Amino acid sequence: MEEQELRAVVIATLKTIAPEVEDGDLRADRPLRNQVDLDSMDWLNFLIGLHEKLKVDIPEADYAKLVTLGDVLDYLKKKLK
Repeated sequence: MEEQELRAVVIATLKTIAPEVEDGDLRADRPLRNQVDLDSMDWLNFLIGLHEKLKVDIPEADYAKLVTLGDVLDYLKKKLK
């Protein structure tokens, strides 16, 4: 999957939880939860949504690695190889 396609899937998944999100406003190097104002349940639902859409297992032990949008994209790219 190309990076732009992956980013589009991630943003689409995020918009199911936070429809007000504007792709152009997101910074890849800043904590995603803070940018979008997601609580822990929203964040969990976001990760579950990514799992369902991409068929990628995201173990709970890896949740702490996923802080920024860049972290999420890098993590998913590695898992999709």
